[in-house]
Amino acid sequence: MSATQRNPETFQTSVQRPPDFDAFWQAILDDVNQIPLNPSIEHVPMRSTDEVDVYEIHYDTLDGLRIAGWYCVPKASYLPPPYPGLLIVPGYVSEPTLPKSWAKQGYAAIGVAPRGKLRSNDRYNPGYPGLLVHNIVDPHTYAYRGFYVDACRAVDFALSRPEIDHSRIGVHGSSQGGALTITTAALRSDVITCGAAGAPYLCGFMDSASLTHSYPYEEINEYLRLYPEQEELVRETLEYFDGINFAPMIKAPMLVYIGLEDDVCPPETGYNVYNAMSCQKTLHTAENCAHDAGAFWEMAHIESFLAEHLNPANPAQRADTTVG
Repeated sequence: MSATQRNPETFQTSVQRPPDFDAFWQAILDDVNQIPLNPSIEHVPMRSTDEVDVYEIHYDTLDGLRIAGWYCVPKASYLPPPYPGLLIVPGYVSEPTLPKSWAKQGYAAIGVAPRGKLRSNDRYNPGYPGLLVHNIVDPHTYAYRGFYVDACRAVDFALSRPEIDHSRIGVHGSSQGGALTITTAALRSDVITCGAAGAPYLCGFMDSASLTHSYPYEEINEYLRLYPEQEELVRETLEYFDGINFAPMIKAPMLVYIGLEDDVCPPETGYNVYNAMSCQKTLHTAENCAHDAGAFWEMAHIESFLAEHLNPANPAQRADTTVG
Protein backbone atom coordinates (compact mmCIF):
# COMPACT_ATOMS: atom_id res chain seq x y z
CA MET A 1 0.00 0.00 0.00
CA SER A 2 1.42 3.41 -0.95
CA ALA A 3 1.85 6.23 1.54
CA THR A 4 -0.93 8.16 -0.23
CA GLN A 5 -3.39 5.29 0.33
CA ARG A 6 -2.60 4.88 4.02
CA ASN A 7 -4.02 6.82 6.94
CA PRO A 8 -1.25 6.99 9.55
CA GLU A 9 -3.56 8.50 12.16
CA THR A 10 -5.82 5.45 12.31
CA PHE A 11 -3.17 2.71 12.02
CA GLN A 12 -3.42 0.17 14.85
CA THR A 13 -0.09 -1.18 16.02
CA SER A 14 0.46 -4.89 16.56
CA VAL A 15 2.84 -4.22 19.46
CA GLN A 16 2.01 -5.93 22.75
CA ARG A 17 3.57 -4.94 26.08
CA PRO A 18 5.12 -7.96 27.84
CA PRO A 19 3.65 -8.42 31.34
CA ASP A 20 7.15 -8.37 32.83
CA PHE A 21 8.32 -5.33 30.81
CA ASP A 22 8.81 -3.10 33.86
CA ALA A 23 10.52 -5.85 35.87
CA PHE A 24 12.81 -6.67 32.93
CA TRP A 25 14.09 -3.12 32.68
CA GLN A 26 14.23 -2.52 36.42
CA ALA A 27 16.53 -5.54 36.77
CA ILE A 28 18.83 -4.14 34.08
CA LEU A 29 18.91 -0.72 35.74
CA ASP A 30 19.59 -2.32 39.11
CA ASP A 31 22.56 -4.13 37.56
CA VAL A 32 24.05 -1.05 35.95
CA ASN A 33 23.54 1.05 39.08
CA GLN A 34 26.00 -1.28 40.82
CA ILE A 35 28.69 -0.36 38.29
CA PRO A 36 30.77 2.72 39.18
CA LEU A 37 30.49 5.35 36.46
CA ASN A 38 34.22 6.19 36.57
CA PRO A 39 33.76 9.31 34.42
CA SER A 40 36.75 10.90 32.71
CA ILE A 41 37.03 14.13 30.78
CA GLU A 42 39.85 15.39 28.51
CA HIS A 43 39.97 18.85 26.97
CA VAL A 44 40.36 18.93 23.17
CA PRO A 45 41.89 22.34 22.31
CA MET A 46 41.80 21.72 18.55
CA ARG A 47 38.00 21.41 18.58
CA SER A 48 37.37 24.20 21.11
CA THR A 49 36.53 27.79 20.21
CA ASP A 50 36.50 31.19 21.91
CA GLU A 51 32.95 30.46 23.12
CA VAL A 52 32.92 26.67 23.67
CA ASP A 53 35.21 24.16 25.36
CA VAL A 54 35.12 20.67 23.85
CA TYR A 55 36.02 17.57 25.83
CA GLU A 56 36.22 13.89 25.02
CA ILE A 57 34.52 11.92 27.78
CA HIS A 58 34.36 8.29 28.85
CA TYR A 59 32.33 6.31 31.36
CA ASP A 60 31.69 2.67 32.31
CA THR A 61 28.52 0.76 31.58
CA LEU A 62 27.03 -2.72 31.23
CA ASP A 63 29.14 -5.72 30.18
CA GLY A 64 32.39 -4.03 31.22
CA LEU A 65 32.32 -1.62 28.28
CA ARG A 66 33.76 1.87 28.40
CA ILE A 67 31.73 4.38 26.43
CA ALA A 68 32.98 7.56 24.78
CA GLY A 69 31.27 10.81 23.90
CA TRP A 70 31.70 14.52 23.33
CA TYR A 71 31.01 17.15 25.96
CA CYS A 72 30.65 20.74 24.82
CA VAL A 73 30.21 23.48 27.40
CA PRO A 74 30.24 27.28 27.19
CA LYS A 75 33.44 28.92 28.32
CA ALA A 76 32.86 30.70 31.62
CA SER A 77 34.13 33.93 30.04
CA TYR A 78 31.41 33.61 27.39
CA LEU A 79 28.62 32.44 29.65
CA PRO A 80 29.09 31.60 33.35
CA PRO A 81 27.59 28.43 34.88
CA PRO A 82 25.32 26.83 35.88
CA TYR A 83 24.03 25.44 32.57
CA PRO A 84 21.13 23.20 31.67
CA GLY A 85 22.28 19.81 30.44
CA LEU A 86 21.28 18.56 27.00
CA LEU A 87 21.89 15.04 25.70
CA ILE A 88 22.15 14.87 21.91
CA VAL A 89 21.53 11.23 21.02
CA PRO A 90 22.67 9.78 17.68
CA GLY A 91 21.04 8.33 14.59
CA TYR A 92 21.82 4.98 12.99
CA VAL A 93 25.31 6.01 11.90
CA SER A 94 28.74 5.30 13.29
CA GLU A 95 29.77 8.82 14.28
CA PRO A 96 28.17 10.60 17.26
CA THR A 97 27.25 14.28 17.17
CA LEU A 98 29.69 16.99 18.25
CA PRO A 99 27.15 19.41 19.78
CA LYS A 100 29.13 22.67 19.74
CA SER A 101 26.21 24.68 18.34
CA TRP A 102 24.06 23.71 21.33
CA ALA A 103 26.79 24.73 23.77
CA LYS A 104 26.98 28.12 22.07
CA GLN A 105 23.26 28.50 22.87
CA GLY A 106 23.97 28.06 26.57
CA TYR A 107 23.68 24.29 27.11
CA ALA A 108 26.19 21.87 28.56
CA ALA A 109 25.70 19.45 25.68
CA ILE A 110 26.70 15.78 25.60
CA GLY A 111 27.10 14.04 22.25
CA VAL A 112 26.26 10.49 23.30
CA ALA A 113 28.14 7.60 21.64
CA PRO A 114 26.62 4.26 22.75
CA ARG A 115 28.40 0.97 22.06
CA GLY A 116 29.32 0.43 18.42
CA LYS A 117 29.81 4.14 17.73
CA LEU A 118 33.27 5.48 16.94
CA ARG A 119 35.51 5.46 20.04
CA SER A 120 32.97 3.16 21.74
CA ASN A 121 33.51 0.20 19.41
CA ASP A 122 36.78 -1.40 20.48
CA ARG A 123 34.99 -4.37 22.11
CA TYR A 124 31.57 -4.26 20.48
CA ASN A 125 31.05 -3.40 16.82
CA PRO A 126 28.20 -5.18 14.97
CA GLY A 127 28.31 -2.48 12.30
CA TYR A 128 25.79 -0.49 10.27
CA PRO A 129 23.88 -2.44 8.98
CA GLY A 130 24.10 -5.10 11.67
CA LEU A 131 23.17 -3.46 14.97
CA LEU A 132 19.41 -3.86 14.52
CA VAL A 133 19.49 -7.67 14.23
CA HIS A 134 22.43 -8.50 16.49
CA ASN A 135 21.24 -11.22 18.93
CA ILE A 136 17.67 -10.39 17.95
CA VAL A 137 16.17 -13.62 19.34
CA ASP A 138 17.23 -13.08 22.96
CA PRO A 139 16.15 -10.01 24.95
CA HIS A 140 18.93 -10.61 27.49
CA THR A 141 21.67 -10.22 24.88
CA TYR A 142 19.95 -8.18 22.15
CA ALA A 143 22.04 -5.25 20.90
CA TYR A 144 19.73 -2.52 22.13
CA ARG A 145 19.76 -3.75 25.73
CA GLY A 146 23.21 -2.27 26.27
CA PHE A 147 22.70 0.50 23.73
CA TYR A 148 19.72 1.96 25.61
CA VAL A 149 21.58 1.72 28.91
CA ASP A 150 24.65 3.46 27.47
CA ALA A 151 22.45 6.46 26.65
CA CYS A 152 21.00 6.41 30.16
CA ARG A 153 24.49 6.44 31.62
CA ALA A 154 25.07 9.75 29.82
CA VAL A 155 22.42 11.14 32.16
CA ASP A 156 24.56 9.94 35.05
CA PHE A 157 27.56 11.69 33.50
CA ALA A 158 25.52 14.91 33.40
CA LEU A 159 24.63 14.44 37.06
CA SER A 160 28.34 14.11 37.88
CA ARG A 161 29.15 17.57 36.50
CA PRO A 162 29.03 20.48 38.99
CA GLU A 163 28.52 23.08 36.25
CA ILE A 164 25.21 21.47 35.19
CA ASP A 165 21.96 22.35 36.92
CA HIS A 166 20.68 18.85 37.70
CA SER A 167 17.07 20.03 37.70
CA ARG A 168 17.33 20.98 34.01
CA ILE A 169 18.39 18.07 31.81
CA GLY A 170 16.85 17.47 28.39
CA VAL A 171 17.35 15.00 25.55
CA HIS A 172 17.01 15.45 21.80
CA GLY A 173 17.59 13.41 18.65
CA SER A 174 16.04 12.21 15.42
CA SER A 175 15.58 8.75 13.88
CA GLN A 176 17.52 6.42 16.20
CA GLY A 177 18.10 9.58 18.22
CA GLY A 178 14.31 9.96 18.39
CA ALA A 179 14.09 6.43 19.75
CA LEU A 180 16.81 7.10 22.33
CA THR A 181 15.05 10.30 23.35
CA ILE A 182 11.97 8.23 24.15
CA THR A 183 13.75 5.37 25.93
CA THR A 184 16.02 7.69 27.94
CA ALA A 185 13.11 9.90 28.99
CA ALA A 186 11.29 6.73 30.07
CA LEU A 187 14.11 4.95 31.88
CA ARG A 188 15.34 8.16 33.55
CA SER A 189 11.94 9.74 34.13
CA ASP A 190 13.17 10.82 37.56
CA VAL A 191 15.70 13.19 35.96
CA ILE A 192 14.75 14.15 32.40
CA THR A 193 13.06 17.56 32.18
CA CYS A 194 11.94 17.39 28.54
CA GLY A 195 12.58 15.59 25.28
CA ALA A 196 12.32 16.33 21.55
CA ALA A 197 12.04 13.20 19.39
CA GLY A 198 12.14 13.40 15.60
CA ALA A 199 11.10 10.65 13.16
CA PRO A 200 11.31 8.08 15.97
CA TYR A 201 12.92 4.80 14.98
CA LEU A 202 12.61 1.56 17.01
CA CYS A 203 8.86 2.07 17.42
CA GLY A 204 6.59 -0.65 16.10
CA PHE A 205 9.57 -2.66 14.80
CA MET A 206 7.54 -5.40 13.13
CA ASP A 207 4.87 -3.01 11.86
CA SER A 208 7.58 -0.82 10.35
CA ALA A 209 9.27 -3.79 8.69
CA SER A 210 5.97 -4.59 6.99
CA LEU A 211 5.28 -0.97 5.98
CA THR A 212 8.66 -0.18 4.42
CA HIS A 213 11.49 -1.90 2.60
CA SER A 214 13.99 0.82 3.43
CA TYR A 215 16.94 0.23 5.72
CA PRO A 216 17.46 -0.18 8.62
CA TYR A 217 14.10 -2.02 9.05
CA GLU A 218 14.86 -4.07 5.95
CA GLU A 219 17.51 -5.78 8.10
CA ILE A 220 14.62 -7.47 9.94
CA ASN A 221 13.03 -8.59 6.66
CA GLU A 222 16.36 -9.95 5.46
CA TYR A 223 16.86 -11.83 8.71
CA LEU A 224 13.39 -13.39 8.53
CA ARG A 225 13.90 -14.43 4.92
CA LEU A 226 16.89 -16.43 6.13
CA TYR A 227 15.28 -17.64 9.38
CA PRO A 228 11.48 -17.60 8.93
CA GLU A 229 11.04 -20.01 11.81
CA GLN A 230 12.40 -17.33 14.17
CA GLU A 231 9.67 -14.77 13.53
CA GLU A 232 7.82 -15.28 16.82
CA LEU A 233 11.04 -15.14 18.83
CA VAL A 234 12.04 -11.96 17.02
CA ARG A 235 8.69 -10.35 17.79
CA GLU A 236 8.85 -11.40 21.44
CA THR A 237 12.34 -9.96 21.82
CA LEU A 238 11.58 -6.66 20.11
CA GLU A 239 8.56 -5.92 22.28
CA TYR A 240 10.94 -5.43 25.23
CA PHE A 241 12.71 -2.70 23.22
CA ASP A 242 9.83 -1.01 21.44
CA GLY A 243 9.46 2.72 22.00
CA ILE A 244 5.67 2.30 22.06
CA ASN A 245 6.04 0.24 25.23
CA PHE A 246 8.39 2.80 26.81
CA ALA A 247 6.15 5.76 25.98
CA PRO A 248 3.71 5.44 28.93
CA MET A 249 6.65 5.65 31.37
CA ILE A 250 7.61 9.18 30.30
CA LYS A 251 6.73 11.97 32.73
CA ALA A 252 8.44 14.96 31.12
CA PRO A 253 6.96 17.16 28.37
CA MET A 254 7.70 15.76 24.92
CA LEU A 255 7.81 17.18 21.40
CA VAL A 256 7.41 14.57 18.64
CA TYR A 257 7.82 15.54 15.00
CA ILE A 258 7.40 13.30 11.96
CA GLY A 259 7.38 13.47 8.16
CA LEU A 260 4.19 12.16 6.60
CA GLU A 261 6.12 10.77 3.62
CA ASP A 262 8.82 9.05 5.71
CA ASP A 263 9.80 5.77 4.04
CA VAL A 264 12.41 4.91 6.70
CA CYS A 265 10.42 5.28 9.93
CA PRO A 266 6.77 5.07 8.83
CA PRO A 267 4.54 7.88 10.12
CA GLU A 268 2.06 5.27 11.38
CA THR A 269 4.46 4.26 14.14
CA GLY A 270 5.20 7.91 14.91
CA TYR A 271 1.50 8.42 15.63
CA ASN A 272 1.39 5.19 17.64
CA VAL A 273 4.25 6.15 19.96
CA TYR A 274 2.86 9.65 20.40
CA ASN A 275 -0.59 8.27 21.25
CA ALA A 276 0.98 5.91 23.80
CA MET A 277 2.42 8.85 25.78
CA SER A 278 0.44 10.06 28.77
CA CYS A 279 2.74 13.01 29.55
CA GLN A 280 2.34 16.59 28.36
CA LYS A 281 3.02 16.25 24.63
CA THR A 282 3.00 18.01 21.28
CA LEU A 283 3.00 16.43 17.81
CA HIS A 284 4.18 18.26 14.68
CA THR A 285 3.61 16.63 11.30
CA ALA A 286 5.32 17.77 8.09
CA GLU A 287 3.50 17.16 4.83
CA ASN A 288 5.59 16.21 1.78
CA CYS A 289 8.58 15.54 4.07
CA ALA A 290 10.34 12.23 4.43
CA HIS A 291 12.83 11.04 7.04
CA ASP A 292 14.10 14.57 7.65
CA ALA A 293 10.71 15.16 9.35
CA GLY A 294 10.72 18.74 8.13
CA ALA A 295 13.84 19.56 10.13
CA PHE A 296 14.57 22.71 8.11
CA TRP A 297 11.35 24.29 9.40
CA GLU A 298 11.07 22.31 12.62
CA MET A 299 14.40 23.29 14.17
CA ALA A 300 13.08 26.65 15.30
CA HIS A 301 10.27 24.86 17.15
CA ILE A 302 12.74 22.42 18.71
CA GLU A 303 14.99 25.21 19.94
CA SER A 304 12.00 27.09 21.35
CA PHE A 305 10.62 23.97 23.06
CA LEU A 306 13.95 23.10 24.69
CA ALA A 307 14.55 26.70 25.76
CA GLU A 308 11.08 26.92 27.29
CA HIS A 309 11.69 23.90 29.52
CA LEU A 310 15.45 24.13 30.12
CA ASN A 311 15.81 27.91 30.29
CA PRO A 312 19.40 28.41 29.09
CA ALA A 313 20.86 31.85 29.72
CA ASN A 314 20.84 34.04 26.65
CA PRO A 315 24.50 34.75 25.80
CA ALA A 316 23.72 38.25 24.51
CA GLN A 317 21.73 39.16 27.61
CA ARG A 318 24.35 37.72 29.94
CA ALA A 319 27.07 39.66 28.13
CA ASP A 320 25.02 42.87 28.46
CA THR A 321 24.67 42.44 32.24
CA THR A 322 28.42 42.04 32.70
CA VAL A 323 29.37 45.23 30.84
CA GLY A 324 30.55 48.03 33.14
